[in-house]
Amino acid sequence: MNVKGKRVVLGVTGSIACFKAAQLCSTLVQLGAVVDVILTESAQKFITPLTFQALTRRPVYTDLYDVLPDLSSAHVEVGMRADVLVVCPASATTLSRLAHGSAEDMLSCTALATGAPLVIAPAMNVNMWQHPATQANMTLLRERGAIQVGPVDGRLAEGITGMGRLAPLEDVVAAVRVALNKPGTLSGRRVVVSAGGTQEPLDPVRYIGNRSSGKMGYALAEAARDRGAAVTLVSGPSALAAPWGVHIERVETASEMLATILAASDGADALIMSAAVADFRPESAAEHKIKKQTGDALALRLVQNDDILKRVHERFGDRLIKIGFAAESRDVVEEAARKLSAKGLHLICANDVTEAGSGFGTDTNRVILLGRDGTREDLPLLAKDAVAERILDRLEQLLPLRQL
Repeated sequence: MNVKGKRVVLGVTGSIACFKAAQLCSTLVQLGAVVDVILTESAQKFITPLTFQALTRRPVYTDLYDVLPDLSSAHVEVGMRADVLVVCPASATTLSRLAHGSAEDMLSCTALATGAPLVIAPAMNVNMWQHPATQANMTLLRERGAIQVGPVDGRLAEGITGMGRLAPLEDVVAAVRVALNKPGTLSGRRVVVSAGGTQEPLDPVRYIGNRSSGKMGYALAEAARDRGAAVTLVSGPSALAAPWGVHIERVETASEMLATILAASDGADALIMSAAVADFRPESAAEHKIKKQTGDALALRLVQNDDILKRVHERFGDRLIKIGFAAESRDVVEEAARKLSAKGLHLICANDVTEAGSGFGTDTNRVILLGRDGTREDLPLLAKDAVAERILDRLEQLLPLRQL
């Protein structure tokens, strides 16, 4: 979901983590959001309004009795204009006020005056977070529809380690995207996405693999999440962080990926198979590290892995919308068309991995979309998140064809 032009109200409360809210504010502004900041009295002990005024070039609200130039009440007008209200960091005090409908300050009154979705990113001492009162307050807010982000386990300001650290800011931004898109066009749908490559072991040290980074699959998972889908991401080994709001299953080998995808696809609406799965594996892996012998060649006997999409089609047929990828180095369209038919796909995304900017590990991709109905769409070179959006557009068109 694009946040450009959206009105984001950012509530900053009295937590040592509130210095990170300045970075969150800057990120939202860079993404094109119009950000109105509300600082509680306690937050001003840690960070000044001038910081956020410089970042947003907008007034910063601190007083319940602030008025706008037209003399309207700021808490009412700011709340009514908001597309989303984000409280980051959220202290235990503010959680209590929000949960119980308090109207003690500018932030709590704005929360009462808005109909916008609420995103809450708690940050506090581990014992404060685990206290039954805090947990009850957070549960009540979730039951009312608030989106909770974190906290996470880590080092806290007082030098101890525990649950209470503010969630990564990229997770907060992801939650904002989800909130802005509620209810999404894929709400109520279950989507399975595979990503990355697989690793087929030769011995305890070495494996046969490929150059897939997983970037395309992770972008697809995030795009489906932003549209409201319940997403399961089946990921081969990847250096990418798990996307917020996505259930991730990590696998290594092709056989593990097959078993996990078959289980995850049961009852799902769609499978987007973007993983680069190894076609072959060693017939057997050595128990110990294979040693180099001077002058000797190493002969490997490889056996074929199961074709995951074929197995999925045999199991689920057209009850499941299936979208595949064809990463080719020649005869791209011809090979993609063959796979489209052979694997029972509804759509295939073909790309030439030898083309600059379109291979493994890049941030961009150029794909050709071939449909079962004979359609062809050639996309220009795009960022992978933009490619993901175009693929999700096609998925939404295909979903009515799903056989129940």
